[in-house]
Amino acid sequence: MNIQGKTALVTGANRGLGTAYAKALLAAGARKVYAGARDPSTVTLPGVVPVKLDVTSPEDVAAAAALCNDVDIVVNNAGIAMIGSTLFDEESEKALRAQLDTNMWGILNVSRAFAPVLSANGGGALVNMLSVLSWLSRPHTLTYSISKAAAWALTNGLRNELRDQGTLVVGVHAGLIDTDMVKNLTGPKSSAEDIAQRVIEGLQNGDEEVLADGVSQQVKASFALSPSAYLRDQRA
Repeated sequence: MNIQGKTALVTGANRGLGTAYAKALLAAGARKVYAGARDPSTVTLPGVVPVKLDVTSPEDVAAAAALCNDVDIVVNNAGIAMIGSTLFDEESEKALRAQLDTNMWGILNVSRAFAPVLSANGGGALVNMLSVLSWLSRPHTLTYSISKAAAWALTNGLRNELRDQGTLVVGVHAGLIDTDMVKNLTGPKSSAEDIAQRVIEGLQNGDEEVLADGVSQQVKASFALSPSAYLRDQRA
């Protein structure tokens, strides 16, 4: 897909990876980038168009689709991470519901609203930011992993649903990214800029899946091993 001259929308674009996506799209020649955020006043990147967009709000999503009716590329980047210690306590249940609301339902809300827009503009592309934790579950990621696994399954379904209208649906997987969301976690982290650039390259190549760092590439490759990574004890 040629990004030159295209118009894009990035959700959760007021910081971190969302800002990196917006920058990368502009650098790749996008004519216009809408930067969605719950509070558009927090969008400070020069050259973008701030848009009020809480992906869990049907009213916000509908208003954004009406406003941004020239969009060719939608990047579903908005997401939340909350720590749940076990699947059987009340706090984890709250965390799971909140994460599913944003990380899965938010993607579906935006995708439903913008699918007709993309179709009217020639098909375009829908990019969903997933995670290596779509495939793995660790003690501190139990509920987050469930929400990202649901988003992965949703992405695969959207790809089938939107294929006939010519929309490229891209699932992006990555490990830890150096943003505020994981600032308290230790381990190797990729820069947001590197991840965004890999996604731009994937879009330009027409890739349906982008394994944006070494961690995601290694874990996906392990699916061919016995036992696969997601069957191993991840508690260590």
